Amino acid sequence: MLLDILDLLGTSVFAATGAMVAVRRQLDVFGALVLAFVTAVGGGTIRDAILGSTPVFWVTDTVYITVICLTTALTLVGRNWWHKTRYIILLSDALGLGVFTVIGVEKALTYGAAPMVAVIMGVLTGAGGGMIRDVLAGRVPMVLRHEIYATAAIAGGLLYVAMESSGISRGFIAIACASVVFILRLLAIYCNLSLPRVKLG
Repeated sequence: MLLDILDLLGTSVFAATGAMVAVRRQLDVFGALVLAFVTAVGGGTIRDAILGSTPVFWVTDTVYITVICLTTALTLVGRNWWHKTRYIILLSDALGLGVFTVIGVEKALTYGAAPMVAVIMGVLTGAGGGMIRDVLAGRVPMVLRHEIYATAAIAGGLLYVAMESSGISRGFIAIACASVVFILRLLAIYCNLSLPRVKLG
C-alpha cells in the first residue's frame, strides 16, 4: 500500500520535472504534456515491453494518465513557484528515483528475470524516462553526465537482489533499498559528489 502511494507520488514528481524542462525550453502546452508523460512513465513502459508485461501498466491502470495530466496543469500554472523551489524538486525526484528503482527490480524478479537483469530493469524504470525527456529536449541525459544518478539506482538495485534471498520481508527490503538510493542522491546533491570525468590525455 505504501509503495503504491509512493509510486503515484513519484509519477507526479517526475511529471512535474518533465513539465518544468518544457517551460525552461519554452515549449508549448502539448510539448510540456509530452515531456511530463515520457518522464513519468517512459522507463516503466520500456521495462514492461522488455519483460513482456503487456499491455503496459499505464494502459491497464489509467490513474497514471490522470495524475500526469493534473500534475502538468498544476506545474504550468505554478511554474514560477516551481522554478524558485529547485531543491524541493530535486528532493522529490530523489525519492521518486528510489521508489521507481525498487518497483522495477521487484517486477523483473516477479517475471523470473536474473538478478543482474532485475537491477538493469530497476535502473531503467528509475532513470529511463529522464533520459527520453532530455533527448527530446535536446540535452545531454543526466545519466550520461558525471552526476551521481543512475549509479544510485544501481546501488539500490544491487542491495535489493542481495537481500532478496535472505528471508527478510520484501516490504523491509523495498524500504531499505529505496532509502539507499534516496540518501546517495541527496549526498550527490548537497555534497557535490560525482563520478570521475572521462578525459583525453
